[in-house]
Amino acid sequence: MKTAAETLAFFNNALAAMPLDRKPEGLYAPVKYVLSLGGKRIRPVLMLMAYELFREDIESILPTALGIETYHNYTLLHDDVMDKADMRRGKPTVHRVWNENTAILSGDAMLVLAYQLMGQAKAEHLKAVLDLFTETALEIGEGQQYDMDFETRMDVKEEEYIEMIRLKTSVLLACALKLGAIQADAPAADADHLYRFGENLGLAFQLQDDLLDVYGDPATFGKNIGGDILEGKKTFMLINALQLANPEQREALERWLATPVDADGIGTSGCCPKGQSATEKIAAVTALYNQIGVRQLAEQRITAYFEEAFKDLDAVALPAERKQPLRDLALSLMGRKH
Repeated sequence: MKTAAETLAFFNNALAAMPLDRKPEGLYAPVKYVLSLGGKRIRPVLMLMAYELFREDIESILPTALGIETYHNYTLLHDDVMDKADMRRGKPTVHRVWNENTAILSGDAMLVLAYQLMGQAKAEHLKAVLDLFTETALEIGEGQQYDMDFETRMDVKEEEYIEMIRLKTSVLLACALKLGAIQADAPAADADHLYRFGENLGLAFQLQDDLLDVYGDPATFGKNIGGDILEGKKTFMLINALQLANPEQREALERWLATPVDADGIGTSGCCPKGQSATEKIAAVTALYNQIGVRQLAEQRITAYFEEAFKDLDAVALPAERKQPLRDLALSLMGRKH
């Protein structure tokens, strides 16, 4: 059983060799660019590692592993257009290097390429692979729509948010693991346990991302702290702060959330003291989070989902040492050592 690092190196070699020599160049150059930006390649690594739990010949499912990575990057490309994001993994986004129309069309081509690669699954697995992949792709679109709907709502409940991140983030991790198991002819019960392992791991990972956006170290988090606060994004932290705040705290929270900052970080709204900076806004909202106690609540939820994930991994009917590389990968993703 390969380690995650060994599996990643194996996959990256296959990705580098993936033929993308179709024309016109203007359609496929952005595809090559997106796939060259790097990243942890978590989804194909999970698929390959799940397969290798049961069978050794992971090269036989490389097309579907390439397909899930192509699909994931397609979603990022379109997300960047919708979010008007300038950077992705430290590089300009496709719509900045080219333009929005190119980004949309090249993204569409990536989706078709992903299905073409998924269609290379062995005949005996093809229907199950395509059924699961298609359902997952639909769910991710549903999650993105919920996320967009939440932008204009101040009454989003925790259970709605959890369902949104399950759809938008978790199901693709779960799909990757189950696709590996399906193609390895794993017992159905084991495939389902691996699916739930990925689903709960994804929930824990996204809630940890919410937490680190407020309390993380920028040097290790990989981006500036407080971005979700500045955007007024409906995260686990904000939703629970609004729900649990007393009237005074909620009034202060809503006032600060309504204070926009311009490109120079200076407040532009007349509702609050003139000249409030982005730093001051982040600090004020974080102080309210501290008063309300949402950090501890988030940490408890993260631990609960993480423990549920490992219950399902433990339930896979294989020796513990066989599953250890997958456990180690999960621990590393969550920044844990035990």
